[in-house]
Amino acid sequence: MLNKIDQQWLKSFHCVYENNSFKRAAEFLSLPTSNISRHIALLEERLDIRLFDRTTRRVIATDAGEQLYFRTQPLLDKLNDALEEVTQHSHEVMGQLNVLMPDSPALAQAMVSFCTRYPSISLCCDTSISPKEDLLDGFDIILSFHRGKLEDNNWVAKEIRRWPSAVLASPKLIQAYPRLFQVTDLKHVPCINSFTALNGTPWVFKNAKGELITQKVRSSFKVNSGYLAKSGALAGLGFAILPIESCCHEINAGSLETVKMEYEPEDLVLYAFYTSRKHLAKKIPVFIEHLQHQANLDKST
Repeated sequence: MLNKIDQQWLKSFHCVYENNSFKRAAEFLSLPTSNISRHIALLEERLDIRLFDRTTRRVIATDAGEQLYFRTQPLLDKLNDALEEVTQHSHEVMGQLNVLMPDSPALAQAMVSFCTRYPSISLCCDTSISPKEDLLDGFDIILSFHRGKLEDNNWVAKEIRRWPSAVLASPKLIQAYPRLFQVTDLKHVPCINSFTALNGTPWVFKNAKGELITQKVRSSFKVNSGYLAKSGALAGLGFAILPIESCCHEINAGSLETVKMEYEPEDLVLYAFYTSRKHLAKKIPVFIEHLQHQANLDKST
């Protein structure tokens, strides 16, 4: 039976299953959607069984599809591990690198410089501020911003860079709430929150011992963009926790002021997440090292 099944069919099948979509699978594999559909049709024909139920809104695996995925996933993982172990003996950084990351100019430049430096890398990059848990399969590396404690999962986290942050607001808003000092006061003032990333509610602070303290805040301006959050703060729509580095011009100009609280906000941190495997393809640690090097260059400029 195995000699009658093309490995690409299985790869397409797994990608459709993990994304619940032929279109997203095609984008991820850099193939036309018609190719993905043909691979699934050929696999279903060869196995003589239906693997997916298609509706106008989504693709759902049948019982047979569920069984095929969970029975073949460990085998494909072992095959991938074996291939990656062999590549450790190669001095060349090569292969397809699948990355999920925020749409950031600095990260975009880091991606371009990495691909320029290693021309044997084939990049497949998707951008998302807050990716859904069920869409993470299939990526080599996920770059994500976090503030506070990371949730437990099966991914290894490597810190790329951190940004000290502050509670900032427009002078006019600070005049309206002049006695803001304790973090519990934030429950009674307008705040700017993230509704998708960084676990925007509650806000995360740290005391003198470095212990984390969380505080729920009141917000009617919820965004998933640091630029939007800063713009809202400049307009007086609320207090915001923002990286100090990204607001230096506004602070120096006096259009934003730092609000001194009893506790300091926890740093904003960019992490690189990758699956825990005994043998990693060389492209992954080299890419993470490249990001860390770029981050250090950004700090010095």
